[in-house]
Amino acid sequence: MLRYSFLTALFLIGLHAIAQKAITLEDIFLKNTFGESSVRGLNWMKDGQYYTAQENGYIIRYAVQSGQPLDTLFAAVDDFEFSGYSFSEDEKQILLMTDREPIYRRSFTAEYHVYDMASGSLRLLSHNGPQSYATFSPDGKKIAFVRENNLYVTDLESEEEKALTTDGEFNSIINGTTDWVYEEEFYVVKGFEWAPDSKKIAYYRFDETNVPTYNMQLWESETPYPLDYEFKYPKAGEANSRVSVFIRSLADPQPVRIDIPDDRDAYIPRIQWTRDPNLLSLIKMNRLQNELEIHHVDAQSGQSKVILKEKDARFIDLNFCDDLTYLKDGKHFIFSSERTGYKHFYLYRMDGTLVNPITSGPWEAVSLAGLDQSQKNMVLYYISTERSSMERHLYAIRLNGKNKALMTPEAGTYRVDMSPDCKYYMRYHSAADKPQNVSLYGTRKNNLIKVMKDNDHLIEKTREYGFVTKEFITIPAADGTPLNAYFLKPEGNGPFPLLVFQYSGPGSQQVSHAWGGGPNYSFHQMMVQKGFAVVVVDSRGTGGRGADFKKQTYKQLGALEAEDLIAAGRHMGAREDINAEAMGIWGWSYGGFMSIYALLEGSDVFAFAVSVAPVTDWRFYDTIYTERYMQRPQDNPEGYTNTSLITKAGSLEGRLLLIHGSGDDNVHIQNTYSLQDALIESGKQFRTFIYPDRNHGIGGGKIRLHVFEMISDFILEQK
Repeated sequence: MLRYSFLTALFLIGLHAIAQKAITLEDIFLKNTFGESSVRGLNWMKDGQYYTAQENGYIIRYAVQSGQPLDTLFAAVDDFEFSGYSFSEDEKQILLMTDREPIYRRSFTAEYHVYDMASGSLRLLSHNGPQSYATFSPDGKKIAFVRENNLYVTDLESEEEKALTTDGEFNSIINGTTDWVYEEEFYVVKGFEWAPDSKKIAYYRFDETNVPTYNMQLWESETPYPLDYEFKYPKAGEANSRVSVFIRSLADPQPVRIDIPDDRDAYIPRIQWTRDPNLLSLIKMNRLQNELEIHHVDAQSGQSKVILKEKDARFIDLNFCDDLTYLKDGKHFIFSSERTGYKHFYLYRMDGTLVNPITSGPWEAVSLAGLDQSQKNMVLYYISTERSSMERHLYAIRLNGKNKALMTPEAGTYRVDMSPDCKYYMRYHSAADKPQNVSLYGTRKNNLIKVMKDNDHLIEKTREYGFVTKEFITIPAADGTPLNAYFLKPEGNGPFPLLVFQYSGPGSQQVSHAWGGGPNYSFHQMMVQKGFAVVVVDSRGTGGRGADFKKQTYKQLGALEAEDLIAAGRHMGAREDINAEAMGIWGWSYGGFMSIYALLEGSDVFAFAVSVAPVTDWRFYDTIYTERYMQRPQDNPEGYTNTSLITKAGSLEGRLLLIHGSGDDNVHIQNTYSLQDALIESGKQFRTFIYPDRNHGIGGGKIRLHVFEMISDFILEQK
């Protein structure tokens, strides 16, 4: 009877499909049929009257008021191709990046060229090998960069290249950049900062000597044998790099080591100069990341002083580190905290004394968009969830917490790129039924200057292909907490097989009042066209709803999320339009972990799961991410054991597809191999596909198409 109902539903959908085009994986991954146009590569210029954009080998300058192009600042000739650029402080020179080669997710090497706009000369920054993270000094006379784990400075007038460090060595000592785990989990690779007076550089030094080595075999070898690639990767509970910070005066060959209390397990996720060229600021966190200190450091002596401390019973969110902002008056700074249960901004004096909260309320001040310091009563611009946890809006507020104003009244999700002087901003807005609109606005009057990209063609395009609009619903969690979700349903009465998609990681969010846009959304629309209903759900532990909601999964990653996903499956399965016997779940990375978890714990709900690049035991993942949410294995052994998929392998009843890249430097293929072994020992059948040498994203060329062909074929087999 259920089989007949499903075929009937497919027949009805087939009738409807006569009037619509079929969505194909080629549309999604090769043709970019449903891709949104945007404004990228935008650089605001200092005076606020102009901005520049990189367009087909040109750097074009635009007038902000008219939005019209004025002139070409750089035009590539011959075969010169550049992938990025930056200006010197006086905007008379341009640093152009070519031949960018990735290392890991954010790290890379490249060749840099310096273009002088007055003379029209273009020259290579260095003839001694590729560089990384090249950066002008504030006075525009020098450029600092990293090569092979050492920090260099080039004098642009004399063209002299000088090594500031010489002990850098792969898998041993790193200067001026960061190790693997800082790059991946603290999002930092440029590990040096010019002082405002251009006379000094502060930089990181990592000693990786005691960090265990991970061995990854690479199969694309010209020899009959694979290549062994070994790199330092600290797994949960293992030794981290010893991290120190130095300040090097260009006039003194002897660097000053910053004096902070010796703590081999401490993290220093951020360094930055204050407005004072002799005062460095750094953020220090303990290994469990539930204590944070802001230090102010005397650049001459290296002596540091703790001026602010934050503690949390569970963990402190990393994104606070990017909110630390020093005011031009040299007397105040802004920082954020979840001390009230919601993230908000606070104003402090330089000695760490609290002046006042800037924002407050039962909602999150998500990010700082701009700070207008040109007025006597300075204005903070920020993105907030005040309207809805599923929306993001721009607000303005005085630093005294008064005169708050909503600047984006229309429903949906906004992000902004504000000019340094805060006179203008680029507004990126979308809603569930509206693709991204990119518009240029004047800030003070909040007036529209020009629509840059409207993507209106996508409304007709998606109608032509039969896209269905998100239906926002709430689903009760296992404990009754309402969870945000959206539903995509085929035409007809069903019952339809159901596909659940989620990511579920701490602080993440998949359910938003925004245009779908991305490949996953288009893939889900294709599955709807093929007769599947799709529900996307944010379990407990996800973001946008305050600290308690986000942090309740602490020390038990996966447990509550699995309960919620199973509860969501049961809730949806009770609907008349859903076939409760044909229900599956899929996800990537943390979502892959949760797909398997839900299948193992909810065999009475989920018939199948697709898991791509999953963690299967938190003992296999890195220190910074894992210990932030789970503590160390030696601190929380039960938490690690209870959430290990390997220990649960014997409970597999449904059908499982496992996909992983053998070159995944992030979530090692060890995770999949270990689960495979446990499933085999338990006598369980499953499918696996390994992509040779592919990383965590399993992308490039037609690879992503191949991945989704496999996923869609497997899902369609389950109907």
